[in-house]
Amino acid sequence: MNLKKQGTVLLIGRPNVGKSTFLNNLLGTKVAITSPKPQTTRFPIHTEYIDDRGRIIFIDTPGIFGKAPDQMSSKINQSTKDSISDNVDIVIYMVDHTRRRDMEEAKVLGIVRKIAKPKILVINKIDNQERTYLPQYEFLKDEIKDFFEISSIKRKHLKPLLDKIFELLPETKEKIVTGDNVYPLLNVDSKTFIAELIREKVFIMMGEEIPYTSTAIVDEITERTPSLTYIKARILTTDDRYKAMIIGKAGRKIKEIGAYARKEIELAISKRIYLDLKVETDPHWQTTYY
Repeated sequence: MNLKKQGTVLLIGRPNVGKSTFLNNLLGTKVAITSPKPQTTRFPIHTEYIDDRGRIIFIDTPGIFGKAPDQMSSKINQSTKDSISDNVDIVIYMVDHTRRRDMEEAKVLGIVRKIAKPKILVINKIDNQERTYLPQYEFLKDEIKDFFEISSIKRKHLKPLLDKIFELLPETKEKIVTGDNVYPLLNVDSKTFIAELIREKVFIMMGEEIPYTSTAIVDEITERTPSLTYIKARILTTDDRYKAMIIGKAGRKIKEIGAYARKEIELAISKRIYLDLKVETDPHWQTTYY
């Protein structure tokens, strides 16, 4: 009898190395929000991948900051450290060759070195060759036997990496039901997932205008009819001037954010929705909700 493989894989790296993009494209569905800014992922996301070979539980951790300038960053760093446990079977250490090695990278590597589990080095963003600091990372290939150069965003070389993960995972006698992963998220409820989609749209559509002093909260999800879902949500920010910027002149910006978010939520849940979205100022949301 061919035994299947099963185990847990921890993704770790600096902010914006592409861990969430990798996971979304590997699974073929959105499980983690992405944006070009740090602090996009604020808590570990547990998700599963299943095929005929077995089952992988991925833990997508927030990027580790070299210095935590505020309470939010400190909590993010701690949540990543809390994800490291004896239950992890493999560690994927992801680096971005388009950025210089620095003290932040050294901090992540120090954490990785302390984890006594099989490791895979993943050098991401090989589609971008305009700027590279790859020679600064070459020494890692001597330290970590298994390494891959991939492009998460272009889905390049993901299959060989997945093959290696299954090769390293332990065998299990547990029965694993294969089939389509309709909802592969394991530790995120509907309200949190929708709030994350809204927050992503704020970051993307506001560009550099809004600092990372905003979040989204979903207060209500109600099935109004079999084909229409009502969602009541709030965007919280720390200052009235940021609130005004998110709302925009004559409410145009918040309407754009709402329309963009509504389309993606409808795509995610396969239902028509009415999104009741407001913006509020709450200087203390970071301690209240995180």
